[in-house]
Parts: sequence; structure tokens; C-alpha cells
Amino acid sequence: MRPARLIGSLGAAAVAGALMVLPASTATATATADGNPAVTAAETRPAAAGTTVAISPVDLDGPAVVTVKVTVTNPGPDRMRALEVTFGGPAGWAVQPSAVRVDGSLAAGASAEAAFRIRVPERRAGFTVRTFTATATYRGGDGAGSATATRTQRSGTPLPNLAAAYNNVGVTDESDTRPGDYDGEGNSFSAQKLAAVGLRPGATVKALGAELRWPDVPAGTRNNVSTTGQAVALDGSGSRLVLLGSGVTSGAAGTATVYYTDGTSGTGSFGFPNWSFDPANAHGATLVASSDGRNRPGGYGNAGIAYRVFAHSIPLDPAKRVEFVVLPSNGNIHLFDMAVAP
Repeated sequence: MRPARLIGSLGAAAVAGALMVLPASTATATATADGNPAVTAAETRPAAAGTTVAISPVDLDGPAVVTVKVTVTNPGPDRMRALEVTFGGPAGWAVQPSAVRVDGSLAAGASAEAAFRIRVPERRAGFTVRTFTATATYRGGDGAGSATATRTQRSGTPLPNLAAAYNNVGVTDESDTRPGDYDGEGNSFSAQKLAAVGLRPGATVKALGAELRWPDVPAGTRNNVSTTGQAVALDGSGSRLVLLGSGVTSGAAGTATVYYTDGTSGTGSFGFPNWSFDPANAHGATLVASSDGRNRPGGYGNAGIAYRVFAHSIPLDPAKRVEFVVLPSNGNIHLFDMAVAP
């Protein structure tokens, strides 16, 4: 943690945005996390247009106000004029100045460096992913008019597997229903009724082209994840990520972010119907199994009513290898397993 003297209002600590024009012979280095012990991994994606925008590493060891440099390089063929650079970080992270304007013009091959001050909060425990974005607008140069780069920095380590994220008891034995609390009201699936439809501990579950596994833990113990943005390691390559679970309430939907081993990422939205009563295809889900009744705090009940498990999927880039997945921040989504489908 930084000394307390570095902390205060950003307005008091920040200096005016600085800008340096570099000669045409100066190369723009790719930003990395090397030499920054506060960052375990980082990645800068240059803009798709010819203009290059690069963001320097961001020191995440807050609380502190730190300087971040954004370098813009004109690839030509024309001189770049009216260049303005903006920079932003995660929501709520104050940045000064709001924009840096470049006087004059840049020759083909020349670079300009804009400096910003950003207030970094105290480091949060566990795994975090922080995203920073810089945008350059201009006239001339490659003629595109704008270019954007995104830098992603991580701290901490994802959980090794989904089982390490289990935080909810969703299945109980009919002889002892008291540990269950799948829905926040003390109710849970019946282990006996799930077994009757093939969902026994450790059983293989095939859905949407993937081979998943029902949690191999005893009834009455944690066996699913109520999703709150956990990062979970997952290895594999394929066309889609398949998720096995069900919802509590009708609002069990959210967005998962998949990170690949090359540092890139992609997102996908999915959802599950409520474990009972909602249409089986709500949120685009696929029904996997229906069990009869449920366990209530006082014992088995609600016979004749189906309590269900579903599958859903999000697309993957089949040319890349998955490294980890950040789950949605919606505790109404409950996951039993996830796997990569070919």
C-alpha cells in the first residue's frame, strides 16, 4: 500500500496533462507489465486502423494517484493534425485531465505522448481484472479519424476450478433437508429425485455438444455456484462454452467473460429459467432434467411440481485456448458445471 500522504483529492494531486512529441525515428514500444510487481498479467491491443495507440502499464498498488502515458503514432501517409487523446479506467476511477490536445501536426512515423493522472483505489482482495481505454481523434494521418486501444491488467489468481467456487447447498437428502438453501428460503433439490432422472454425484451429463459432470459431492454440502463475478480457471478450445445450472427468480441472466491464453477476451450473455414454473426455454435455455418435487426445511414436499436443471451456451473463438472465465455478477444464476464443447 502506498503512504497515506499520496492520497487526497485527485484535483489536488494531479498535474496538468503533459504532452511530448517524439521524433519520427522513435519507435513506440508495446506496453507490458514487465517490471511492475503489482500486475500479474497485462495486454495492450492496438487499434485496428493504421494509427497506433499504446497505453503504458498502470500501477495498481493503490490507494494512490499514478501517471499513465498514452502514445499515439502516425503511420502516414499524411501529416496528422488536430490530435486529441482521451483516457479512462474502471467506473469510478477519476482521471485528469479529461483530454489532451496536441498543437501543430505529426509527420508520418512521428509519435506524441500524452500523460494522464488516475486515482487508483486500494487493491481489492482476490482476483480482479481492470480495463483501461485510450482513444485518439485526429485529421489526416491514415484518414480513419480515430483509433482506440484497450489495456487489460489482472491481479490475483483465478480459482482453480468451479468446485473451488461452490458457495451454495442446492441438493439435500430427503432424510435431512435442513442444510439446503438453493433459493434463499431453505428449499433444495431432492437427491433421491435427481438420481431418479440420472443426476447422481459424479454422473456424466451431455448437453449442447459438451460433456459435463454433475457435482461429485455428498448431499447436504455445497455443490453449486451462485454467481457473483468469480474468476474460474478452465482449459480447452472449442466453439462454445456450455453452462449447466438453473435460476432462482425469473431474472437469472447475465454476461460471462472468457479470457484466452493469448490475453484476449470475449463476452457472452446467457440465462436460466427459474428452477420451477418459468417456461423451459426462457432466456434461450435448454431443459436437461426435471425432478419431482423439492426438499423444504421440514422435509420433502411439492410432489407433482417439476424442479429443473438447464443448459445454455455462449460462443467461443475456436482458434484460441480458454484460460479462465469470469462469471456473471448475478447471484440468481446457479451453476453446477461448465465445459467447452467442440
